Amino acid sequence: MTRSKRRTRRLLQVAGAGAAVLMALSACSSSDDSSSAAAGSSAGSSSSPKLSGAVTVFAAASLQESFTTLGKEFEKQHPGTKVSFNFGGSDTLAASITGGAPADVFAAASAKTMATVTDKNDAVGTPATFVRNQLAIATLPGNPDKISSLKDLTESGLKVVLCDKTVPCGAAAQKALDASRLKLTPASYEQDVKSALTKVELKEADAAVVYQTDVKAAGDKVEGVNFPESAGAVNDYPITLLKNAPNAAAAKAFIALVQSAEGRRVLTEAGFLKP
Repeated sequence: MTRSKRRTRRLLQVAGAGAAVLMALSACSSSDDSSSAAAGSSAGSSSSPKLSGAVTVFAAASLQESFTTLGKEFEKQHPGTKVSFNFGGSDTLAASITGGAPADVFAAASAKTMATVTDKNDAVGTPATFVRNQLAIATLPGNPDKISSLKDLTESGLKVVLCDKTVPCGAAAQKALDASRLKLTPASYEQDVKSALTKVELKEADAAVVYQTDVKAAGDKVEGVNFPESAGAVNDYPITLLKNAPNAAAAKAFIALVQSAEGRRVLTEAGFLKP
């Protein structure tokens, strides 16, 4: 074999070896890419599912403004969801839940009304207190009757309304009156705090014992008067996931929002106290 032929043969051998190496590297790269894609697909499938559907929240009437705000925020954070509220007296809501009304979340204005639900095993786990609320007197704008204390509400000729004693705001008002040894016969007992407040807003009553949050929400429609006895009748507000919640996943997420920093901000701005 001539020197020229030997050189050509050696070059072909080197080229073949190089091609083999390139093919091996290409195979490894393809394998790695496939593995990465498979891993990515696996990770995506294991992430939490997207929330959707309706969430029904039964909540104390005093939570109306703040929960409505949080409901809109929840829908914004989770497109495809819809939060529906049933606001009212906590005792009435609790009775509806134990009677089988479909709901996902219950937020009550007292531990006593929440116990109506937990005693029937209609709640999941232990309800968590997320805020507290304190009483105040709502008077007509400008406070024409010069009401400055709880005792002033007992003056003859003054038309005062209270929440029913079975409702948390009514029970708290009665506790404050008993502690002060005061007797008050109201013009009417209302089924929830918003109904009591409305009587003053419509000038159908001279004053009402409501929550500080309700006075704040009413703006210039009423004037608020704080009284020291209210410090001994502060209500804790518990919230819970309900056992037969139709949309438990979204319900848990709504409760998490209520308890989050954003939820605390909205509730604090509404006048609620930290738990």
